[in-house]
Amino acid sequence: MVTEEEVMDVLRECYDPEIPINIVDLGFVRGIDIEGDTVHIKLTLTTPGCPMHRTICDDVRNKVLGIKGVKDVEVEFVFDSPWTPEEMSEKAKKQMGFDDK
Repeated sequence: MVTEEEVMDVLRECYDPEIPINIVDLGFVRGIDIEGDTVHIKLTLTTPGCPMHRTICDDVRNKVLGIKGVKDVEVEFVFDSPWTPEEMSEKAKKQMGFDDK
């Protein structure tokens, strides 16, 4: 059976084309639910009107479908809680030039 860890590892290979940081480190992944051979992924973006949403969705679907045992991937974009830079990993914050000092 597919694990959440396997899905997260693959999602680290998915990038927002406008930002050279993967979607996991950006803090875009809001949830992963695995039901048998179907993976449901909830993502957010920097803004609901992000012009790259289709590109990111297609990349996520294609990469997760490459995991052995995955037959279907459902991607849902959620914006009930707006994304903020605080959701980025420390590594991503450094890459973006954010400095606490």
